[in-house]
Amino acid sequence: MFHFDPSSAVSLVALCLCFVLVCVFEFANGFHDTANAVATVIYTNSLKPTVAVVWSGLMNLLGVILGGISVAYALVELLPPDVLSPPSGNPAVPMLVALFGTALAWNLMTWWFGIPNSSSHCVIGSLVGIAIGDSFVHARELGHSVDWSQIWKVLRALAVSPLLGFVGALLLYFLIRSLVKMPEMYKAPMPDQKPNPIVRGVLVLTCTLVSFSHGSNDGQKSIGLIMLTIIGIMPATFALNPAAPVSIQQIRQDAQQALPLVTQYDRYSFKEDAIASINRLSQTDGPSEVPAELRGDVYQVLSGLRSVAANPAASDAEKKQASRLASELRPTVEYAPGWVRLLSALCLGIGTMVGYKRIVRTLGEGIGTTHLTPAQGAASEVVGAGLIMTAGYTGLPVSTTHIITSGVAGTMVAAGSGINKKMLSKIVMAWLLTLPVTVCVAATVFYLLA
Repeated sequence: MFHFDPSSAVSLVALCLCFVLVCVFEFANGFHDTANAVATVIYTNSLKPTVAVVWSGLMNLLGVILGGISVAYALVELLPPDVLSPPSGNPAVPMLVALFGTALAWNLMTWWFGIPNSSSHCVIGSLVGIAIGDSFVHARELGHSVDWSQIWKVLRALAVSPLLGFVGALLLYFLIRSLVKMPEMYKAPMPDQKPNPIVRGVLVLTCTLVSFSHGSNDGQKSIGLIMLTIIGIMPATFALNPAAPVSIQQIRQDAQQALPLVTQYDRYSFKEDAIASINRLSQTDGPSEVPAELRGDVYQVLSGLRSVAANPAASDAEKKQASRLASELRPTVEYAPGWVRLLSALCLGIGTMVGYKRIVRTLGEGIGTTHLTPAQGAASEVVGAGLIMTAGYTGLPVSTTHIITSGVAGTMVAAGSGINKKMLSKIVMAWLLTLPVTVCVAATVFYLLA
């Protein structure tokens, strides 16, 4: 196994490489996810590609700014605390290489074949793989080394959202068909011919909604990934939130209150580490502590409190107390500077501008046996925007690609045009393979490097 000494040049170079990888991954994310937002307006000639991408990028940025960071750290918390914030200041190179290398490789391969696959799916599979790989590295029992309650929560959101997208878009298309008697809404676009102003306005509006909602959900995911990298590079500067409202005294008090809860209800093999972290935090004076180590202790306590909240044996009052303590501690380690938000939106926007064509063509011509009409595009995007935005504000990560693609398929069924079975089989196969492939590859890479 490899060892990355915190002070070595190898570690610094590896971390800088990881920062490049996360930017490239977000660039590739634009191929897949953000391209879904602009597909309809570009395919129908409602906006020129450059205008559509710039506008979508601005709306993504607005979504990132207003959407918070709950989704970003919902993904991050899939990782075991000792991987998320390694003890003794050790750089998290194995985790970052396994995460970005695996997710990027699968993303690029599906994009090359024009398959609308989910970047979120790739990231989540890689994170789960790293958690599993960590359990083998430390010879821990798998059932007690991975926070399965958090993983199942995320996977349920990924599984249910495409079904809701399909059914919702199907029903909305029927409603539009019965209420809107405008023939242009139900005709496939003609090359180089713009739709009438009303149709064009509707499609620009739906593109705006999807872009904003994408920023409020998917954009947050990139924020969490970028933060993991820059914390690894400069832990002294970024390990702790400089503007955290929680004082050192409050951290000590929260740790003391968490001790009996974690001692009694934490069911995972991290329990001893969590108790040790609580004892250290109960005595910390703040300034003398190494930021990376203080961050690691806080994450150990948060992991223990999540276990308490998920334990059926705990009373409602105890679960409520655990959630309150977690909400007070979380701002110390879960934050994002403004420049990270800007970088996320920039990478997504540039990626969309460069690689949108393959995904636009698939959504416009490949999902159904007929070409996409404005009404179908509008229905799928309205439903998609609603689902994505709702998930973003509830802290659940969902896939823009899965929702929009399923929505387009639903409108094709509603219109009676049918679905392109060949393309559908490719998409379904990619969706089914994404999780097992990324889990296995990420687990293997992490195990070899850790």
